Amino acid sequence: MFGGNRNNNNNRDSLSTVMTPDNPPKKSGGGGSSVTGFDPEGLERAAKAARELDASRNASQAIELIKTQEVTKQHEAAAKRAEMEAYAQQQRAQNIEREAEEARKTLDAQTQHERHRAEYMDELERKRQVDMLNAQKYMQEEQLKKQEEMVARQEEMRRKTAEHEAALKTKMELAKAQAEADGRIRQERQNHDLILEKMRQEAMERRDTVLKSIQDAGKLIGEGLQSYLDDTTKLRNTALTVTGIAVGVYTARTSIGVAGRFVEARLGKPSLVRETSRFSVGQALRQPVPTFQRLLGMNKETDALKGIVLNPSLETQLSKIAVSTANTKKNNAPFRHLLLHGAPGTGKTMFARGLAHHSGLDYAILTGGDIAPLGRDAVTELHKLFDWAKTSRRGLLVFVDEADAFLQNREVTKISEDQRNALNAFLFRTGTESNQFMMVYASNQPNQFDPALLDRVDEMVEFDLPGVEERRQMIAMYIDKYLLNPPGRAKKVITEGIGTNEIEEVVKLTEGFSGRAISKLAIAWQAAAYGTAGAVLDRETFFQTVEHHKQSMLTKDQWLLEAEKRALLLTADA
Repeated sequence: MFGGNRNNNNNRDSLSTVMTPDNPPKKSGGGGSSVTGFDPEGLERAAKAARELDASRNASQAIELIKTQEVTKQHEAAAKRAEMEAYAQQQRAQNIEREAEEARKTLDAQTQHERHRAEYMDELERKRQVDMLNAQKYMQEEQLKKQEEMVARQEEMRRKTAEHEAALKTKMELAKAQAEADGRIRQERQNHDLILEKMRQEAMERRDTVLKSIQDAGKLIGEGLQSYLDDTTKLRNTALTVTGIAVGVYTARTSIGVAGRFVEARLGKPSLVRETSRFSVGQALRQPVPTFQRLLGMNKETDALKGIVLNPSLETQLSKIAVSTANTKKNNAPFRHLLLHGAPGTGKTMFARGLAHHSGLDYAILTGGDIAPLGRDAVTELHKLFDWAKTSRRGLLVFVDEADAFLQNREVTKISEDQRNALNAFLFRTGTESNQFMMVYASNQPNQFDPALLDRVDEMVEFDLPGVEERRQMIAMYIDKYLLNPPGRAKKVITEGIGTNEIEEVVKLTEGFSGRAISKLAIAWQAAAYGTAGAVLDRETFFQTVEHHKQSMLTKDQWLLEAEKRALLLTADA
């Protein structure tokens, strides 16, 4: 093998020696050129090399090797062509991507250009519309100005025409009046003598007629009076008749006044009293059976705290006051005066009524706001009230609601002279202890009372807003009263989805509510239920009513604060 390779190498070398251009063919004939220009030495050398190659043992292998090299070169050329084709394909793909990117950028640029162009056209259109509207507005304003100027000119012409017509009319009226006056003057001057003579004759006739009438009347009266004076019997009877009539009139007036004052003091009701349990004809006609039972003493004593829910300490204090008042009446001892103060709707009026019923007293309710408007009559009405109170056989509990509206401090509050006189009269009638009447005052602002009135108060009781337990009891009581077992023929309310948990939630939501507010809340529940077809109160309506009620209370409180601020400002200005 090695020898063959060397032979092949030698052959290649010999071929390269023959074929390479570095060995140019030697010129025959001593270096001369052919006549035709063709050098046959190259062919000879090639023929010689071919003969040598054919004579060599490795000639076939050399040929195979040459073929193999040729095939390898062809494969390399094919690989290079494939590589060049792949590169060309990649270049075409990149060209396509670049073209696509350029197309996308061009499209974006065209889109943006179109958008800018549309925006610009829209802006131009809006500007054109604005200009058109401004032009229309300007034209309308100009037209309106022209119309106003035309109307003004027409009005000016009408006014001038009216003035001219009025001036002409005035001149005509003056001329007419002047002509008529001149005519009457001429007529009066022509008939002056006749008119004077006529008036003279009429005056003489009236004088004669009056004188004749006076003479006849005097003669008739004189004759009658002379005849009456000559008859002594007629004179005596006339004197007795006049005297009897005068005595009868005086006696009747005096008797009627005394009887009227007695009836008013016993059976009537003073104008200041808003409500009373004392007997009256009107009350007897409206409620005959309870009235006569009370007159005959058939009514049973009731608990003073019936229907009132209070905290335990306040309930104990009021129970002691009720027992003490009942025993005071039984022993005919002087009554003690009370002051009930606290927030509105906490049960002050209810306790006053219950105290009167429990102790066997009659009660009368009046408000402090009714006294100030009476002016000078307030003193008289107050005396009538206390005179009427002293005539009660059972004793009278006088309950003055909103007492601070009338019994204000005279040293701090500016009150009128009539209010001051009324306050002095009230203090005079309540200055001494009495076993005939008991005073109970109720107020939301006890600090405004006159010191003299506070000196007449024997015991003060503060009514606080109900706590959690009191609210729970009140809500249960009013639900039973207005929803489950309403009074009279009222329809029962059907509750859906309302149980103990809902009631406990309402107890929390009603913090700050008074007893009256809780009662109104129950009435609102009843009204909400009656607003449905079957008088049904569901859970949602139940809580919505509570929220609406709370919002209403907040609004009222805001109004009260604003009113107090205004009052303070007015006081400061004064």
